Amino acid sequence: MTEIKVDFNRPTLVGNEFEYMRQAVENGHISGDGPFTKRSHAFLEKELGVPKALLTTSCTHALEMSAILLDVQPGDEVIIPDFTFVSTVNAFVLRGATPVFIDIRPDTLNLDESKLENAITSKTKAIVPVHYAGVGCEMDSIMEIAKHYDISVVEDNAHGLFGKYREKYLGTFGSMASQSFHETKNFTSGEGGALLINDPDLAERAEIIREKGTNRSRFFRGQVDKYTWVDIGSSYLPSDILAAFLLAQLEQREKIQLHRRQVWELYATGLKDWAQAHDVRLPYVPEHCDQSYHMFYLLMPTLDLRQRLIAYLRERGVYSVFHYLPLHLSDMGQRFGGRSSDCPITECVSDQLVRLPFHNALTRAEQEQVIDSLQTFPF
Repeated sequence: MTEIKVDFNRPTLVGNEFEYMRQAVENGHISGDGPFTKRSHAFLEKELGVPKALLTTSCTHALEMSAILLDVQPGDEVIIPDFTFVSTVNAFVLRGATPVFIDIRPDTLNLDESKLENAITSKTKAIVPVHYAGVGCEMDSIMEIAKHYDISVVEDNAHGLFGKYREKYLGTFGSMASQSFHETKNFTSGEGGALLINDPDLAERAEIIREKGTNRSRFFRGQVDKYTWVDIGSSYLPSDILAAFLLAQLEQREKIQLHRRQVWELYATGLKDWAQAHDVRLPYVPEHCDQSYHMFYLLMPTLDLRQRLIAYLRERGVYSVFHYLPLHLSDMGQRFGGRSSDCPITECVSDQLVRLPFHNALTRAEQEQVIDSLQTFPF
């Protein structure tokens, strides 16, 4: 078996992770909502300008909280891009909603806003745009349509923390947005997420839902003399040890983003001529979008070439991967009425896409090995 010399992803220490984790233990508070959780909340609220940020155990759980906050019920419909991770749809299906899958744009691979209005019915409860690769969806159009039909927007911003659309941070457009701090993301706590709340009217109930349906947060603030069960909810609080690790990463925001930008730009310049010569598409970023530099991908001309390329790179010690499969063609998607003719762009992209190694510890030498390996690939 070929030794992997260039990992697809590698967790990285960038600052005070171990020191903060030690402090969390010494504080005597390693369960949820400790000092480092509160500092992480304050960091996100200040940097993004959002009324409320709440750390969660995953981006999936942040999405589940959003579904509860919107009071999603059986029979409701939620519009979701077909090209996304299963968490985006599961969060709403768990509440009884029917997903309505729409196709993606061929350029950014984001939800195709031109198809949005035709998907809306009287049952539509929410629209969930996903900022793929940290490049913003066309939020002006999406928000205008949502406002016209009085439909809530929940942004799945798992890829896009600190990315912008027309100078405004991703995750600050909809009533809520979910963030991911999974191991593969720009900023990580191993597993973790956050719910950004842009509608202040949702903030207090979000705290209750996150605290197992109790008003425990109000109790600790001295607003009530005891806490009790007041709503539905679950346990969505991450350990303060994880929050400590995360805060150390967030504090190194500029260092991390500069490195990732350099990685992205080296791939873009190093592969430009090769891609043009072989009909390979590189990522597209509109001028009005400031991406988060979350990933770098290739769109190969055919499925066969994609599969051959992944195997070829693996033989040379480079670990690359494909990405999402069309949700409407999955077993669960079929149960909810998906049809093969619904999303042709998604089906095509799913067969063609290759993600290249991209992480906070990736060196120039490793990148050059990736680029050199690609340039010797026999088409």
